[in-house]
Amino acid sequence: MRLKDKAVIVTGSTLGIGKAIAQRAVAEGARVLIHGLEASEGEALCEELGQERTALHIDDLSQPEAAARVIKAAVDAFGKLDVLVNNAGLVVTGRLETAGAAEFDHVMAINARAPFLLIKAAYPYLRETGGCVVNVGSVNAYCGEENLLPYSMSKGALMTMTRNLGDTLMREGGVRVNQVNPGWVLTENERARKEEQGMAADWPAQLPKNFAPAGRILAPEEIAAGVIPFMSEEIGPVSGTVYEMEQYPMIGRNPPKL
Repeated sequence: MRLKDKAVIVTGSTLGIGKAIAQRAVAEGARVLIHGLEASEGEALCEELGQERTALHIDDLSQPEAAARVIKAAVDAFGKLDVLVNNAGLVVTGRLETAGAAEFDHVMAINARAPFLLIKAAYPYLRETGGCVVNVGSVNAYCGEENLLPYSMSKGALMTMTRNLGDTLMREGGVRVNQVNPGWVLTENERARKEEQGMAADWPAQLPKNFAPAGRILAPEEIAAGVIPFMSEEIGPVSGTVYEMEQYPMIGRNPPKL
């Protein structure tokens, strides 16, 4: 088991990609702090994974003080911290003409500021264990779609932080920082968001090859499989790396979604 006895935080893990990462981490031997906004979903996940292997902390990462509370909850529960997975994120539509200051600040607070504050609070504990950080970003960090401007900017900021701290924290404290950039993933929220935009309930089965060469988009469990190696020690001292998980090259090919 690649994460045997590791103490892990996965933010935004009551649903979607974060939930899949938490499930896979426990299967790999970790103890995991489940975090999110959905208490009932978090309680159900802890029950599924085992109360002895999990702890639950419900908190709103848009509040600056929440980061320190999340780290404290994990250390109180497990006595140490080995891995921080910054997965929690807010996906909102918005373009230059429609996005306002409040919407911009909110998405930046959750997608960029919160990971910064979480790493800041976690760093002393990660230095003690020789631990690591894995940030879950998005391929939109490279440019993004026209109706995802603030979201794409927030993921670009996250990627810059990963590159910066992947160098700095490795040299100064032996803490690795890497990032996984998923492409289009079929989470619960993505399914609901597309239906709200007017797409049919079976839209995942109706995607043209231009958007999904494999005939489907990625599953959360597939993203989790790509995250686990960066949480483990099997990649050695690799730090500051950004790993894209999409069906086609992102540089030079990022078609707009339906």
